[in-house]
Amino acid sequence: MTGTFVILDLLGGVALLLWGVRMVRTGMERGWGDRLRGWLERRLSNRIAAFGGGLAVTSVLGSATATTLIVASLAGSGVLAPATGLAVLLGADVGSAATAAILASGSSAAAMLAPALIFAGYVLFGRSAEFRPRNMGRMLIGLGLMLFALKLVVGATAPLREASLFHEVLGALAAEPFLAFLAGAILTWICHSSLVVVLLLTTFVMNGSLSPAEVAPFVLGLNFGGGLPALSATFGQPAAARRLPVANLLCRGGLALAGLIGISFLLQGLEYLHLTPATAVAQMHLGFNLVAALLFLPLSGQITRLVARLMPADEQAADPTMTPRYLTTHASVTPQMALTNAALETTRMAEMVARMTEQALDVLESGKLETLRELARMDGLLSAHRKALGGYLAGLSAEGQTSDEARRARMILHYAGSLEHAGDILRRSLGDRSRQKVRRNMVLSDAQREGLSEARGIVLDSLRVLPAALCSDDLEVAKDLAGQKDAFRNVEDRIIAAELADGFADPETAKLFADILRDLHRVNSALAAAAYPKLAAAGVLRSTRLRAIDVPALVES
Repeated sequence: MTGTFVILDLLGGVALLLWGVRMVRTGMERGWGDRLRGWLERRLSNRIAAFGGGLAVTSVLGSATATTLIVASLAGSGVLAPATGLAVLLGADVGSAATAAILASGSSAAAMLAPALIFAGYVLFGRSAEFRPRNMGRMLIGLGLMLFALKLVVGATAPLREASLFHEVLGALAAEPFLAFLAGAILTWICHSSLVVVLLLTTFVMNGSLSPAEVAPFVLGLNFGGGLPALSATFGQPAAARRLPVANLLCRGGLALAGLIGISFLLQGLEYLHLTPATAVAQMHLGFNLVAALLFLPLSGQITRLVARLMPADEQAADPTMTPRYLTTHASVTPQMALTNAALETTRMAEMVARMTEQALDVLESGKLETLRELARMDGLLSAHRKALGGYLAGLSAEGQTSDEARRARMILHYAGSLEHAGDILRRSLGDRSRQKVRRNMVLSDAQREGLSEARGIVLDSLRVLPAALCSDDLEVAKDLAGQKDAFRNVEDRIIAAELADGFADPETAKLFADILRDLHRVNSALAAAAYPKLAAAGVLRSTRLRAIDVPALVES
């Protein structure tokens, strides 16, 4: 029965550790996921910066697998160059190993910090009504559970010091480096966490079941297995997203297999380091990933190109919205023909913005946050279409192009820019409002829902008028588009006046409703402003909305 309780305590400690890691990662992703992703995107200027960004993000998330999935999604959307993405993953591996080393060597600090962190997290989570402080509380609880789990695992393995059969089993595995390598890889894949395996191996070394030399094949195996969870998690994604986990596994796995082949030379080198039982596993794990970064960071371009040749792009039916439809190369020989095609492509952009508007507001009713992923994808497509239009029109020969055709090209780009700006507002601002409403379980009143429905109708009307204003030379159509701004303002003023008259049942919900209405106003204004250059050129646009009044001259005394 003693052995049964030891196994149950050990399994419980491992499960608690995994749950703590999940709470920390979930709290960070929910509270600061977009900012963390944006911060990472801004640090992708070169490989060294990308390496540092991957290290920092993984130190916060506590999981190299989570960082790998973020980077894979960026690579799949075309935001991230493959070589830079691999540099991020190499930094993530070092950050994960450093976190494991710190936690695995802090069992004494865990006994003191774990209760305090759990209590502080509980108070912050329970007492705060704000979204981010609650997620900070979730992260503190998770970190406390992780430290408490470390203490529990160390205590659970203490009886194994006297278990001769257990020592014999581990000794038999250690005597066969390949079996030890395989055991480390499989255990890491099953746990989806190298931290757990580092902790287990550390306790086995500390209780005398393994020596620092005998644990080396296990460490090589856990580094090989550490790349498998991200690989399996990206199986259903496009080839561009799967290549980075494969490239990372190629680096880590290749180095681990090389170490296994030269295990005798590796063990001879470890003898000169005089590793202590308490830190041997953590130091080997961290050293392995530092060596991998030094070796493969300069070669990241060659490695990703090799993986791209081994994993060509998927052959599948293309989404008709993914690529521009009318920007045909042969038509650019004739400027008028090219301008017509560019205008048609801009009309498709208006249809995409209409779809994004419906998606962002539908989340308010359905509460399905998964729809916001499609919103982000559509925003990326809008930006891609805008860039394609710019390149297409820039390719027109300046020679033989009349001034009217040049003005027409600038007008099309202006309309496309307005649509791209509207899409940015929908994703970054209105999408965040929808997410906030769902996560805080806010309920809009019937009057507020009716007001949003009316405001939505005006925005969609603007999107229906915009293509006509672009393709027609009739100033009345352009006036209709510009007039949509006044139409929205009138509806907005009426809705706000009704809100003030009825009073606010819930100030937080009232503020959220006002913010959503303001975002729709910004979207509609961006669309209506597309008509301003044409109206200004015709001389029918007023310079100000302020009414002219007689102001008495000030007489100096």
